[in-house]
Amino acid sequence: MAIPRVRPGNYPAVLSYGFRPFFLLGSLYAGLTILAWLPMLSGRLETASVFAPVDWHIHELIFGYVAAIVTGFLLTAIPNWTGRLPVQGLPLAALVAIWLAGRLAVFFSVDIGWLVAALIDSSFLLAVAVAAAVEIIAGRNWRNLKVLVPVSILFAANVAYHLEVHVNGEADIARRLGIGATVILIMIIGGRIIPSFTRNWLARQTPGRLPVPFNRFDAVTILGSAVALLAWTCFPDHVASGAALLAAGALNVARLGRWAGDRTWRDPLVVILHVAYAFVPVGFLLAALAVLLPDAVAPAAGLHAFGTGAIGAMTLAVMSRATLGHTGRALHAGNATCMVFVAVVASAILRIAYAFLPGTTSLLHASAAAWTLAFLGYAAVYGGMLLRPKLRARQANAAPS
Repeated sequence: MAIPRVRPGNYPAVLSYGFRPFFLLGSLYAGLTILAWLPMLSGRLETASVFAPVDWHIHELIFGYVAAIVTGFLLTAIPNWTGRLPVQGLPLAALVAIWLAGRLAVFFSVDIGWLVAALIDSSFLLAVAVAAAVEIIAGRNWRNLKVLVPVSILFAANVAYHLEVHVNGEADIARRLGIGATVILIMIIGGRIIPSFTRNWLARQTPGRLPVPFNRFDAVTILGSAVALLAWTCFPDHVASGAALLAAGALNVARLGRWAGDRTWRDPLVVILHVAYAFVPVGFLLAALAVLLPDAVAPAAGLHAFGTGAIGAMTLAVMSRATLGHTGRALHAGNATCMVFVAVVASAILRIAYAFLPGTTSLLHASAAAWTLAFLGYAAVYGGMLLRPKLRARQANAAPS
């Protein structure tokens, strides 16, 4: 008999799998916080946070939104690795509550104190790492313990973020560490799923070139990129960091070219993965140029290629595909999903353009509007799927006895 994937219980469907609450809350949070960010940036809205508006904005993208999506992804993938039941019900609700408490603690950190806020906020990724480790060890799935490394780095970066803001008044090193850790996570996970999903789709189409499987070149690219990002984190203005970033960008261009993305234009769910990953080498190259040609390229260009482009587009691509598959629906992107993908890519392009034309505030506002459309659009399209039981389960329950 097949292993039951959900333990019977009295909790709602949204607490039956990790992707359900975290994808929904994460998308809503990503879309709504941007609406608050622009008034903060212009000084029309004040917060009770010890973080300056820019630091709050970056922190909540990485350790609020990204942390939620990574958690949803891991808690959904781990049962497939271990054969165990997923974290669900009250334990899952407890993780959701800790994540929500962290968002409130950061926003009201002036009132509760920076240390209390840091402890509450940092406890989420620690709890996720512990929950993941318990499941992987219980399932004796030792080889996947390595997924705890980027989660642990994110946890350390979050702690460093709070400490750096408290000591220096702003986060500089920690923000690059958090972005770098997320980019490496995208490279690791993307390097597995993009060639795999592309190969599966192309195998059903006309014969032709297929993606190159993960091999030593991918490992070298990830290692070289990690070294470049570490140099960028610690020595953001050093010419050696710029050279390392430039080399990492070239390696990632070559890596992306090995995955036959040019043959996938007819399937939006596949092509968006390639487009999202393309922002990784773009981010490396722009970050390199900001170091090597500081008068021509602003650091914000590379930061937003990584943040708005690679992180925003890749997470939405994975969320959409995972939601369809795990709720029993066909892997097909309708018009609304395509709109979500177009909006997030447009947001990234507009935000990078604003880094080159900082006086054109219309680009910034257009980017924010497109970002909000993308993430609230995802919540509108997929929210019902996330809140209701899996389609096959609903059909079985409705069938006559």
